[in-house]
Amino acid sequence: METGALISLGLYFVLMLGIGVYAWRKSTSDVSGYMLGGRQLGPGVTALSAGAADMSGWLMLGLPGAMFLTGLSAAWIGVGLVVGAWLNYLIVAPRLRVYTEVANDAITIPDYLGERFADRSHLLRVISSLVIVVFFALYTASGMVAGGKLFESAFGFDYALGLWITAGVVLIYTMIGGFLAVSLTDFVQGCIMFLALILVPVVAMSSVGGPAETEALVRSVDPARFDLLAGTTAIGVVSALAWGLGYFGQPHIIVRFMAIRSVRDLPVARRIGMSWMIVSLVGALATGLTGLAYATANGLTVSDPETIFILLSDLLFDPLVTGFLLAAILAAIMSTISSQLLVASSSLTEDFYALFLRRSAPQKELVLVGRLAVLAVSLVAIGLAYSPDSNVLGLVANAWAGFGAAFGPLILLSLTWKRMTRNGALAGMVVGAAVVLFWIFAPVLPSGAALTTVLYEMVPGFALSALSIVVVSLMGKAPAGEVAATFDRVQAKLDEAKRPEGTATA
Repeated sequence: METGALISLGLYFVLMLGIGVYAWRKSTSDVSGYMLGGRQLGPGVTALSAGAADMSGWLMLGLPGAMFLTGLSAAWIGVGLVVGAWLNYLIVAPRLRVYTEVANDAITIPDYLGERFADRSHLLRVISSLVIVVFFALYTASGMVAGGKLFESAFGFDYALGLWITAGVVLIYTMIGGFLAVSLTDFVQGCIMFLALILVPVVAMSSVGGPAETEALVRSVDPARFDLLAGTTAIGVVSALAWGLGYFGQPHIIVRFMAIRSVRDLPVARRIGMSWMIVSLVGALATGLTGLAYATANGLTVSDPETIFILLSDLLFDPLVTGFLLAAILAAIMSTISSQLLVASSSLTEDFYALFLRRSAPQKELVLVGRLAVLAVSLVAIGLAYSPDSNVLGLVANAWAGFGAAFGPLILLSLTWKRMTRNGALAGMVVGAAVVLFWIFAPVLPSGAALTTVLYEMVPGFALSALSIVVVSLMGKAPAGEVAATFDRVQAKLDEAKRPEGTATA
């Protein structure tokens, strides 16, 4: 298995590096090109790039593993994510694309926030940048750990070697090709993930005799595996669905909306992105169930349910195909790492270096600083990931909630509510992050456990962040002048984009 699979993985790595070289020649002459691809992404690349950056190794490992263990009750998170992603495309995407262009061509989320509220103190921009850099260093480390463990479990490589292989390939194509390289590789990686999540469950189901036999085998283990509410509660369902709220505040996802070439392309991107997401999620869930049926039929003991995709790939396919399927797992991991690296690098370059150190820095210098920032964040992440049992990685599981609560209401309301103020934005970001951290770490229950064991921290974090924004904004003076005028210009451009092309403005 190893030789054929390694050949497939080698070809995959060559393709990723080739895309990096292409992007380097195409779009890295200025900072807008390096950080945002010159706002020229097509709808297909935008959609699959956002999807691949979103899902990470959780889609290929965590979700099938949860389905293997608990059955359909694990699907509630997927339902929440689908609804959240759809609303993100519908509400955030068009407004953010227009607003960031109208607001002095903002190319990072902190830059957008500073321009949106005319924050000349730069406090909002600096705090949001710090949150992004710190959390993404941790997020990136978790992806690198997953890559190291994949090489260790699938090929018997030393964990550190697998870590360096994963980090090295991502680092090279991200450094040299910037946003366009990340987006194009994400597109290819999204296609690989899509095919793999169709192929594995279909072949596994066929190998045990078809859909009816698969269902019978799963029911023989536990009939409740087909019960959506088995083993869960109303609070548990709410917690799972609340994952969808996180989409509004994930910088590595919403930055894709800033880069699409036109707001008119977003409906096509939404249809492509949602179709990809639904099929991929169904495939991941089906992998867990068909994996349980296959293991039952063949008397296999699965010590770690999260490896069911790897196990099926190894047992059911030719080594060359197995390598392709393992590349799908790496694609999920690497697409997220590269996106997070670039967002963190963008904040370091635009929101620190260009803002405080070299306001008049030429474009080539800023691109160089961007590349060095990618390297710096990578090295920090590698250091955090070097021990797979490092305690700091425990925080990463909650980073989705941290970003969702700190940035979700902030982004959503800043794009839709003209009355929102800078102080309201600061309050919402601080309260959202603080509530999530309190919910995770404060041992306030009688047993000494934290509140996260009862209710997912996204729910209180998002709700209290939104409430803080509204209350503090209403306590202050309503925005006027250029801030209000910019909001009105954005709305006018959105109204114009809704009309068919060629239609005259009344």
